[in-house]
Amino acid sequence: MLGRAQRAAHGGGGRDSDSEAEAEAKADARAPGGAGGPSPVRRLPALTAMTGRDPEEAHRASTPLELLFDLCFVVAVSQAAAELHHSLAEGRTGAGVLGYAMVFFAIWWAWMNFTWFASSYDTDDVLYRVLTLLQMAGVLVLAAGVPQALTHYDFAQVTAGYVVMRLAMVAQWLRAARQHPAGRRAALRYAAGITLVQIGWLLRLLLPAQYGLIGFAVLVVAELAVPAWAEARGRQTPWHPGHIAERYGLFTIIVLGEVILATTTGIHSAVSAHGLSATLLLITVGALLLVFTLWWSYFSGAEATFASLRTALTWGYGHYAVFASVAALGAGLDVAVQAAEHRAHVPETGAAFAVAVPVALFLLLLAPVHGLTRTGAMAYHWLTAAGAAVVLAIAAAGHALGIGAAVLCMGLTTSLLLTVNLVAQHRSSAAD
Repeated sequence: MLGRAQRAAHGGGGRDSDSEAEAEAKADARAPGGAGGPSPVRRLPALTAMTGRDPEEAHRASTPLELLFDLCFVVAVSQAAAELHHSLAEGRTGAGVLGYAMVFFAIWWAWMNFTWFASSYDTDDVLYRVLTLLQMAGVLVLAAGVPQALTHYDFAQVTAGYVVMRLAMVAQWLRAARQHPAGRRAALRYAAGITLVQIGWLLRLLLPAQYGLIGFAVLVVAELAVPAWAEARGRQTPWHPGHIAERYGLFTIIVLGEVILATTTGIHSAVSAHGLSATLLLITVGALLLVFTLWWSYFSGAEATFASLRTALTWGYGHYAVFASVAALGAGLDVAVQAAEHRAHVPETGAAFAVAVPVALFLLLLAPVHGLTRTGAMAYHWLTAAGAAVVLAIAAAGHALGIGAAVLCMGLTTSLLLTVNLVAQHRSSAAD
C-alpha cells in the first residue's frame, strides 16, 4: 500500500497503475487482518521474557487462565464448607471450626500467592500455563484430602497438595528472578522463603499430635512473614492495584456462590422429602437477603487503592477471615435447614448461631478491611458493631423465635444495617 500511496501523490495513474493498485488491494484483502480477511490468530509462545507487568496498565482485567484457576478453588472451598456443615450438624462445633480454619488457610493462602504473582508476572506462555496447571493439580489433591483432615485431623493429603502448589510457585519466582533483573532480589527472597516454609510443613507431619497445632501456628506466621520480608525496602514486585482488587472481588463472588449452592441443595433435599414448609420458606427468604446484603456491602464504593505496602498486605491478609466467614455461612444455612427438618444434632439456638456467627464476623471484619482503602458500605464502625450484636442476639433467641424466623430476622437486620450505612454515606457526601 505504501507504493500505491506514493504513486498517487506524484500524479501516477493510467491503466497499468490501476491494475497494480487493484492487485495490491486484493493482496491486502487476502492478508490476515486485512480488509475482508479473517482476524489474525494469536499464537501462544513457548517462552516469553518474564520482565514484569506494568503496574499502571490501563484496563487490566482477569485472564481466562486466572478464571480457570479460580474454578479449581471452587471445589476446595465447597469441600471445606461441606465438611464444616457436617461437623456443626453432628454437634462437633469446636473441632469442626478449628479444622475448617486450618484447611481454609491453605486454600486461601495458595490462591492469594498465585493472584499477586500473576498480577506482577503473568506472561501467559506455555511454561507459565504448565506451571499453573501443576498448581491446579495441587488444589484438587488438597480438596480431596479435606474430609480426612476435618474428620480425623489427618492433614497428610492436604499438606501434599499444598506443597505441590507452593513448589510450583517457587519455580515461577525463580523464573522471574532470572528474567527480571529489577525484581530479582524480591523474587529470590520469595523462592527461598516459600521453600523453607514448605520443608516446615512436611516436617510438621512428623510431630506428635499434641504439638501439631503449635507447629501449624508457627508455620502460618512464617508464611505471612515471607511477603513482608521479600517486598521490604524497595524490593516491591510490580503488582497492579486495580487487578488485585478485581481478583479479590471475584473470589468473594465465588464464596457467595458456594453459599447459594449449599442453601439451595439443602432446601431442595428437604422439600423433596417433606414438601415446602413455612419454616423452609422463611429460611429461603432470609438466606437470599443475607447473600444479597453481604454482596452489596462488599461491592459498594470506589475501587480499592493502597497507600503503602503495609496497607496492601493488611488489606490482603484481612480477607482470609472475610472469605472464610462467607463460606462458613453456607454451612450454617445448611445446618439451619436440617434443624428445621429435625435432622440436625444441635438445637435451634445452635443452628441459629451457625448462621449468625459467620454473618457477624463478616460485618465486623469487612468494616476495618474496607476502612483501609476507604471503600465499602460499612463505613460507620459503631453502626456495624451494633448490627453484628443484634444478629447475635437474634441467634440467642433462636429457640423462642424458631429457626426460620431467626434466619429471616438476621436477613432483615443486615439489610437495615446496609440501608442506614448507605443513607449516612450519602448525607455525608452531600454535606461535603
